[in-house]
Amino acid sequence: MMRAMTRAWVEVDLGALKRNAEKIAAAARVPLLPTIKADAYGMGAVGVARALEATEPWGYGVGTIEEGEELRAAGIARPILVLTPILAETFAAAQAAGLRPALGDAAAIAAWGPSGAPWHLSIDTGMNRAGIPWRDVGRIRDVVARFPPEGAFTHYHSVLKDRASVAVQTGRFRDALAQLPARPALLHAESSAAIEHAGGRSPWDLVRPGVFLYGVGTAEGLDPEPVVSVRARIVELRAIQDGDTVSYGATWPAPGSHPEDWPRRIATLPLGYADGYRRALGNRGWALLHGRRVPVAGAITMDMTMLDVTDVPCDVGDVVTLFGRDGGDWLTVQDVARFGHLSPYELLTELHSRLPRLYGEPQ
Repeated sequence: MMRAMTRAWVEVDLGALKRNAEKIAAAARVPLLPTIKADAYGMGAVGVARALEATEPWGYGVGTIEEGEELRAAGIARPILVLTPILAETFAAAQAAGLRPALGDAAAIAAWGPSGAPWHLSIDTGMNRAGIPWRDVGRIRDVVARFPPEGAFTHYHSVLKDRASVAVQTGRFRDALAQLPARPALLHAESSAAIEHAGGRSPWDLVRPGVFLYGVGTAEGLDPEPVVSVRARIVELRAIQDGDTVSYGATWPAPGSHPEDWPRRIATLPLGYADGYRRALGNRGWALLHGRRVPVAGAITMDMTMLDVTDVPCDVGDVVTLFGRDGGDWLTVQDVARFGHLSPYELLTELHSRLPRLYGEPQ
């Protein structure tokens, strides 16, 4: 652990993760199908799944066969649903790992069905991304009758921007289900934002929380606990003079118009966009140093980020917080995303694997 903390690292509060899962389960009042694709949004899928086992979810949602295989190799035995379409040539690998695919066309269903392994019907109600269009479900009635799915699902495209669209898509989903020979045992439609804004028990059999589990909620919804912190240690400090600039493109000219403004102090952190600290945060981002906010100075580089620490006494080796709490202040994932005009999803999923994950145990 000491070696991991000599450069930069990600801290994952598994206790907060578990409480977020419990909170959203209490709101939905149906079993969870936590979405832990993209390495659990950058938090580490195996560590996250092991922590969530205590909440007794129905199973887990992943994006690829390889993600499912990783969970199986780690001993995760619950159902695993691969939410992204997979090719027929990979069906044998999925079956060998005991994975459930999301299927949305007659040929794929006919190819998978004889195995007798469970699968879920993906129904497109307006996303136009994957699944069979809701208006066409009747065309696959015969093959579905031969090989009935364990579940069926859809995905809402504009929960926060257009609440009316949720009712439209729900109506389409129900119309599609009415075209099936029988109701699948497990229906699911709601991801994090939809669960937060449902206002009561889910009308479906499962819910699929994702980003909420990792501490990102909406202003009007439930209030998740922060889960992720990103920290780095100062590896260099330098004094710069009037007229000096920082980083590529010389986009940060040192501010100051009075003699007392000089010299200014620049701290270098040993992480950059190769670690997932996005270039969009150059000259826009803020970090926490000894509980005080300090600005990012200049462009983010591949392996280094510079901060203006003129107003905060510090030394080489001191810890800086890029996301998370430090003293009485904290920078949430939403805060950092707002600085760079980014999506919180991008920030989390792009935290690269060369940043070690340090896990706090569930409580």
